[in-house]
Amino acid sequence: MKKLTYLLADEAATIAVGDYLAKVLQWQCQQQHLQQALVVYLNGDLGAGKTTLTRGFVRGMGHQGNVKSPTYTLVEPYDLPPWQVYHFDLYRLSDPEELEYMGIRDYFTQHCCCFIEWPEKGAGLLAAADIIINIAYQGEQRVIDFCASSIRGEDVLQQLEQKYP
Repeated sequence: MKKLTYLLADEAATIAVGDYLAKVLQWQCQQQHLQQALVVYLNGDLGAGKTTLTRGFVRGMGHQGNVKSPTYTLVEPYDLPPWQVYHFDLYRLSDPEELEYMGIRDYFTQHCCCFIEWPEKGAGLLAAADIIINIAYQGEQRVIDFCASSIRGEDVLQQLEQKYP
């Protein structure tokens, strides 16, 4: 499967990558006249930039307001027609069964983009990832790896590589 790696100098660079990812999704939707869901797993230590990357994506999709971490709410929804974007943070989840009570399966529809921090906490109940993003510290910078884990993910990363070389 396809893999891309970037060295991100600062927060602005992390936001820019998220923005480019949003632009790729919008471009694909226009070109293919088809809207396909996207599930992204975000891995990295606390403070590595998972929420920052998601902020770039959500703003790139057209959201004008604040984009905050859903650490205490578990999910922050963004209605960005024709898309629904959901940002999950499962860090404080004590039992994956809690996801059943919140109707987790209802979030994974054709018109949804789901960004999931700490996906291992929801093992067995989450939709499979299209893209797995690993973010790691490298001094003051970050290294970000995008790994496709589906044909959909491969297609997105192919386009991302062309638009954000």
